[in-house]
Amino acid sequence: MFNKKEEKPVGPNAMNQFGQGTTINGDVSTEGDIRIDGKVTGTVTSKAKVVLGATGVVEGDIVCQNAYVDGRVNGNLEVSELLFLSKTAHITGDIKIKKLVVEEGAKFNGKCSMGAMSVARNKPLEQSARQEVVAAG
Repeated sequence: MFNKKEEKPVGPNAMNQFGQGTTINGDVSTEGDIRIDGKVTGTVTSKAKVVLGATGVVEGDIVCQNAYVDGRVNGNLEVSELLFLSKTAHITGDIKIKKLVVEEGAKFNGKCSMGAMSVARNKPLEQSARQEVVAAG
């Protein structure tokens, strides 16, 4: 009963979390999901989802498959699938995305490019993919 070892997810199923009050200086890279409620100064790279909580701040670029932003990003975002900007999101930098959802109240200052991207460092694919912007109101 007590000798049984609990297995934790690793690889793409792992969830990484930086809580409020945590400061990371340097690049962060993961195969799995990551949630940031603290501050990261550096590039955040994930082959899965990046969630930036309302108290979260990233001073650097974010490269991932999907992203949900409640907090602040001072840098560029490269999202190969869906980027969701909530009403409290504040982005200062350029974004490259396939799909975009923006809630009323979100702030975005920069250039936006849309199109299909590969997951490996999000290089643009052929423009035959359907581009889609969804505005929530």
